[in-house]
Amino acid sequence: MRIGELAARSGVSVRALRYYEEQGLLAAHRSGSGQRHYPEPAADRVQLIQMLYAAGLSSRTIAELLPCVEAKVSTPHSRARLAAERNRIDAQIAALTRTRDRLDAVIRSTESPDNGCAWIADQDVAAEASHSATP
Repeated sequence: MRIGELAARSGVSVRALRYYEEQGLLAAHRSGSGQRHYPEPAADRVQLIQMLYAAGLSSRTIAELLPCVEAKVSTPHSRARLAAERNRIDAQIAALTRTRDRLDAVIRSTESPDNGCAWIADQDVAAEASHSATP
């Protein structure tokens, strides 16, 4: 499939696909006229690359681990590397959970009118009044 079709099928930009190719994450065969052609499994590979980027892995780390992840084959080094990345992601999840919990506590505390953030509500009411008063 050509690059535009792969972009549409995988939901990423043509520019991203070219970047993945530059980083050694994706390979294309060139036609006689220089057009990129990708095999059918390329869309699945792009989705995997996107998931790994979303998890915070760098292109260098993805390039290192992608062959093992795709083939579901590992070495002691790749297992250790994958475990380290998983631990980093777990730490991020824990930090985000703590942040969410603190925000939930603030939301709960602002549900009563007698709280330390009443001035925010007063500002919101004043702002609404000034917007509705203008023609």
